[in-house]
Amino acid sequence: MAGLRRRHDQGAARRLGDRPQPHRPRQKGAQRSLLCEAAGVPIGLAHDGANRHDQALLAATLNSIPLERPTPTAARPPRLCLDRGYDSSPLRELAVRHGYTPHVRARSEEICLKLHVPGWRARRRVVEAAHSWLNRNRALLVRCSKKAENHLALLQFASGLIAFKKAHAARLAAALQG
Repeated sequence: MAGLRRRHDQGAARRLGDRPQPHRPRQKGAQRSLLCEAAGVPIGLAHDGANRHDQALLAATLNSIPLERPTPTAARPPRLCLDRGYDSSPLRELAVRHGYTPHVRARSEEICLKLHVPGWRARRRVVEAAHSWLNRNRALLVRCSKKAENHLALLQFASGLIAFKKAHAARLAAALQG
């Protein structure tokens, strides 16, 4: 037995079943879909398990808006900026039914515009920043709550904090200017 080496896929007893098992055999966790206004304040929120596709959350996100939306004008139609994962005719029709004009861009298009147009920023960066602000809360970054209702409550509370901080910063900026 001296000189026998075990392979990388064998455990200490040289059996294949003895190797350490992964901590999470299936994909677990939470996935959230966020709808933000132009300033980055979350106004719509939906969540589900991590094994669901993003497309399944679009209808729930659009239906979760608690505020009455202002009437759109021709000069400022409501736009819905999405990535290429949402590029399908049923999802475009869903956005139009909710009164939005869908804008779907691939990351390659955004990178090309960023390189060739000085000062250009992707519209989607507002939502990505809001996701980053939500991730600053440890209970949301590492999901501690087992119940979906508790996780949704934490998401809504964190979204409310973001809205409060944005309003407070705007009030301070207005006081400094005036």
